[in-house]
Amino acid sequence: MRQRLIRWSGYLAVAIAFAIACVFLSQWQFDRNEQRATQLALVERNYDADPVPVDELIGEDGALPADAEWHPVRLHGEYLADEQLLVRNRPHGGTSAFEVLVPFRDDSGRVLIVDRGWVRPAEDSSPSAVPAPPQGEATVIVRLRPGERLPSSGRSAPEGQVPTIHLPTVDERVDADIITGAYGQLASEDPAPGTAPGGFDSPTEDPGPHLSYAIQWILFAIMGFAFIGYMIRTEIVKAREDAGEQPRRERRRRDADADDEDALLDAVHR
Repeated sequence: MRQRLIRWSGYLAVAIAFAIACVFLSQWQFDRNEQRATQLALVERNYDADPVPVDELIGEDGALPADAEWHPVRLHGEYLADEQLLVRNRPHGGTSAFEVLVPFRDDSGRVLIVDRGWVRPAEDSSPSAVPAPPQGEATVIVRLRPGERLPSSGRSAPEGQVPTIHLPTVDERVDADIITGAYGQLASEDPAPGTAPGGFDSPTEDPGPHLSYAIQWILFAIMGFAFIGYMIRTEIVKAREDAGEQPRRERRRRDADADDEDALLDAVHR
């Protein structure tokens, strides 16, 4: 009996450890669900808001406030077309496309990187023809986005390209002092060019599976205790049967074919 108690204590310890892990994983998914809900609320509030001058949202330090992401801003000035860069391996149109980054200097002299859209790769995986931005003075509406991180793989890019929209890296490739806290995702250009890169889809409104995953981890924790309880009960029943304290349970399984065979044999012997 003492050995069984020690063994059962081990079972219970495993169940408790498993439950603690499930609780942490569940809380992680709850946190991710809350973050996703905050992102969706931000998109809903800012995406279709009226454009404002860029200086109202981005101060002299060039930082993008967290609550200003996706908000449209209006810029008047000109593109620095000679400083154009391409971002490689972007998922558009069912392929690894290129996004077109062009610095835009507004009337105040500030330079913001504008992502004008995307172009498909050519057959040799190089970028296809890139539509030129409007020449001379233009007014553009862009939605503000934070810069991206450098790729964890450490991959680089050929001349004239960058692996991600990592704004400090872009700043090194551009002959102008750009705002490094944000870039603009193009919404409209005036005058409109005859040919433009592919546009951007609206952000998805899918909340993701995080809430269901959180609930699943809680259920897994409960199932762990239920399984341990079943194992302990099975051992108790078997021990009583071995000790003769209760009759052994007959376990007989017969499938439908066996039943049919028995019926046929009975019919033959009649």
